[in-house]
Amino acid sequence: MIIDSHVNLHAPQFDEDRDAVIVRAREAGVQMMVEISDKLSTFEATHGLAMAHPDIWCTVGVHPHEAKDHTDLTAARLIELSQRPRVVGIGECGLDFHYDLSPREEQAAVFRQHIAAARTTGLPLVVHTREADDVMSGILAEEQADGAFRFLMHCYTSGPELAEKATELGAWFSVSGIATFKAAQDVRDIIAGMPADRIIVETDCPYLAPIPHRGRRNEPAYVGHVLDKLAEIRGWSRDEAEARTTDAFFALFDRIPRPDGA
Repeated sequence: MIIDSHVNLHAPQFDEDRDAVIVRAREAGVQMMVEISDKLSTFEATHGLAMAHPDIWCTVGVHPHEAKDHTDLTAARLIELSQRPRVVGIGECGLDFHYDLSPREEQAAVFRQHIAAARTTGLPLVVHTREADDVMSGILAEEQADGAFRFLMHCYTSGPELAEKATELGAWFSVSGIATFKAAQDVRDIIAGMPADRIIVETDCPYLAPIPHRGRRNEPAYVGHVLDKLAEIRGWSRDEAEARTTDAFFALFDRIPRPDGA
């Protein structure tokens, strides 16, 4: 199967042709998408997409950019929303010290509420991390020591030390169009060493369009280019890349029934 594990179809960039984008994804062979929540004010739109389409599932969470507007967010609220049908993960959440659009202490506090929700529900945590390697490593280690939870390092572009620590803690990793960028050899080097049974793919659309679409709005239909690059980096055939990422996806997002019954 071809699965796009991280789409933002609720984003305004798709307001003019959202239905056509979904059709193009299906025509390109994409059989499943996970629509990602970035803040609670847009969760109804996110959830609505999942409810309207049998091949779309969704998460619930708050991006670190939005943490300043969610300082009262509790794990209990996330747990409540996660009980809705077709919600299969917690996040996108984490730390972003590149833009610092929310105070770092507030990012960390909101992130820990997501971790608590993931631990309680058993749902996978979708983690965003940028230029916060040491703090992220510390939080993940502390929280795992308090009780296990499963997590995905989404669109991983951080350093090798954090990748090693996250692997040790049992992380899954998702590969995005960044892997195709000419200047991203450091990212490809890390992808080459990721655990083979815990790698999945994503577009993060409308952002990060892969070559040959770089500079344009990204779409789920382009996720095949990411699969091709992953196969090249790992020395896999395209069929093997699809099989491995499909198995890893369903091992992580285990609330989603596997269509082939495997």
